[in-house]
Amino acid sequence: MTETDKDLIEGLRKQSPKAQQQMLDRYGRDVFAQVVRLVTVTENAEEVYQDVFMKVFSNIKRYDEQRSSLKTWVSRIAYNEAISFLRRRSTPTIYFEDHGNEAQELSDAEVDETFGHANQETVQLIRAALKHLPPEERAIITMFYYEEMSLKEIAYVTESIPTTVASKLSRTRKKLCRIIKMLQA
Repeated sequence: MTETDKDLIEGLRKQSPKAQQQMLDRYGRDVFAQVVRLVTVTENAEEVYQDVFMKVFSNIKRYDEQRSSLKTWVSRIAYNEAISFLRRRSTPTIYFEDHGNEAQELSDAEVDETFGHANQETVQLIRAALKHLPPEERAIITMFYYEEMSLKEIAYVTESIPTTVASKLSRTRKKLCRIIKMLQA
């Protein structure tokens, strides 16, 4: 941990408005991007974003630099707030679900081929396909690909273990691949 991080954490623990502003400047954009990928309605995402930082500021004394980086700790709060918001939502959403063993029929090579071409069409298809996933699966994909978090960091954020995250990531990639193929058809 850098001296800058230590100073920021100490300022936050003292409830310094300057430190709170620095926190927002440093992590605000990333947190909003994480939240809006899960809570896709902008007004709702803004509400969750505010809740995240209220929770960060009120719980900073609980932050343990031995367990995670400050960024990962904030991501965990953002993830939990977004998932909680989506669970409280009154309108049910129907997501694309696996039927039978079709997801296992896709080879890793086919999945890699689908995700391997980073052209504009593929990116748009992936974004469209993400909307058909439950929030927890969408979160794992976005943390891994958009935020480039390690399996260990994702496990911390989702309160899981890296091997479980790796399995979920593999299954979700296959599901996304099937959704993309459906969208292309």
